[in-house]
Amino acid sequence: MRSRRCARPGGGSCWRPTQTAAESSALHDGVQQHLVALAVNLQLAGRLSDSDPPAAKTLLDEIARDVQQALDEAAQLAQWIYPPLLEADGLAAALRSAAVSAGVPASVDVKGGSRYPPEVARTIYMCWLEALEQTGAEAPAKVTVREDAGALTFEVVEDAALSAARLDRLRDRIEALSGRLTVGSERGHISGSFPLSR
Repeated sequence: MRSRRCARPGGGSCWRPTQTAAESSALHDGVQQHLVALAVNLQLAGRLSDSDPPAAKTLLDEIARDVQQALDEAAQLAQWIYPPLLEADGLAAALRSAAVSAGVPASVDVKGGSRYPPEVARTIYMCWLEALEQTGAEAPAKVTVREDAGALTFEVVEDAALSAARLDRLRDRIEALSGRLTVGSERGHISGSFPLSR
């Protein structure tokens, strides 16, 4: 979900979320398609309930499975959009948990405050996920986050260089927050910064 900077009454800035192409695709190709199929099958089951009860029962069993799959996908999408741990325990805890889930030995160093604008924290989290997905199994990775002079900076170092497609996704997210992505000369080294002025 992208964010746009907007003016607050009395000065300062806020973040307005908008969808990225990846999130729109996940909604359209995943959850939405399941819901459309469920609606069609429910109508069919209604027509079969009198004329062919066994077929209607079979279809209802299929619908029950599809409902569960749609619920699972919706839960996964919700965690992707804004993981509960990020809101509950802050950025450092969410970054560490992501590394553990990925099975990657990681160093997480979050300096300064632990609470940042939600979309900024989420974007750093998504950058970290992209790096963890790219790196090899058991390969080390490192993320450093620090706040300095009204800006929040992060640096990710991992074993494998991010693909062009992943870099494009990250750049899109970061620039949507008036931030900047820098690709280091060393393999697997990226950094970014966001303005935090209010």
